[in-house]
Amino acid sequence: MPSLETGRLQLRQLTPEDAPALFAVLGDRETMLWYPRPFTLEETLGRIERYMGLYPSGAGLLGIVLKENGQLIGDCGIIWQEVEGVQQPEIGYHMHRAHWGRGYATEAARAVRDYAFTALGCTHVISLIRPGNLSSRRVAEKNDLKLDRIVLWRGLEHCVYRMERGR
Repeated sequence: MPSLETGRLQLRQLTPEDAPALFAVLGDRETMLWYPRPFTLEETLGRIERYMGLYPSGAGLLGIVLKENGQLIGDCGIIWQEVEGVQQPEIGYHMHRAHWGRGYATEAARAVRDYAFTALGCTHVISLIRPGNLSSRRVAEKNDLKLDRIVLWRGLEHCVYRMERGR
């Protein structure tokens, strides 16, 4: 999986050395409010190792790095998720709360969306978002994903936002 760039961000493959910085995101209770619980450092490292195994296929979440100072502030990428028995390409993202409200998640998710359509040849993308997570829902909506339906996924209600290629 190649690195992606936007005006302000570089999205690059994560390595085990990124675990402490990513743990600052995934281990934060407020950031992970819509998850069953925050991640441990060991779980964060496990996710990075999982993504490293996915990178050759073009999937996996990438580290979001600020170009201005090289700081890793979150992750964003494509993960194949099974939703109602169908494997679908999901745009996932997590952003350190110190950087919320600056458009970084929208910028990163847009780059990943475009990558999914052009480089991976996906016919559509989705984002799975808990109904109360209004900030993440706005990110999806700003990137032209539309609410398709609400499903029970992993035991919790999730909105399925969806966009078809070419729309």
